[in-house]
Amino acid sequence: MAIVTMRYWAAAKDAAGVAEHQLAADTLAAALIAAPEINGGARLRAVLDRSSFLIDGHPVGRRAADSVMLGDGNVIEVLPPFAGG
Repeated sequence: MAIVTMRYWAAAKDAAGVAEHQLAADTLAAALIAAPEINGGARLRAVLDRSSFLIDGHPVGRRAADSVMLGDGNVIEVLPPFAGG
């Protein structure tokens, strides 16, 4: 199991109640399941469902979360939809 950092921005940070935390997960899908269990509960789950993600600065895009493999030290940036331009 990889130890990764999940970093939250904007509404995700508010829902999680923290700016970031570490968790154990081998795929992005596993991290997205684990994160609400650690911080934020259903409120964070709702934000994650609408968010896009970067892994070490690289966009995940439309890839299925269960196909995105994680390694020790990866940083997952959670980017909820932003208003404005």
